[in-house]
Amino acid sequence: MKLLSEYGTCDLTINGIETVDAFLMALNEGEPYDLILLDIMMPIFDGTKALKTIRKIEKDRKLQKKVKIIITTALNDSKLKENLVLIGFDEYLLKPIDFQKLINIVKNL
Repeated sequence: MKLLSEYGTCDLTINGIETVDAFLMALNEGEPYDLILLDIMMPIFDGTKALKTIRKIEKDRKLQKKVKIIITTALNDSKLKENLVLIGFDEYLLKPIDFQKLINIVKNL
């Protein structure tokens, strides 16, 4: 969060439900997020469910501009990545995170 806060305002969520709630609140306030860094392994509501829910909300609301989503995971699982591609993400980073690579991705997005 410290690293990314140099590039904009950052919020931190603990699980997928909080992530979706924050996404909805930002949308409803007319200040949608530009970027979500989403971990696949989160408690209560995992990152895959959060990604599906966010993309469904965008589709249901017919949003023209979708939030950019960077998936992070410690799982080097090609099946998981294939499933996530179908849902829709913008970048995929394996842990441990290379912070310079992350910053380059953020700048490019």
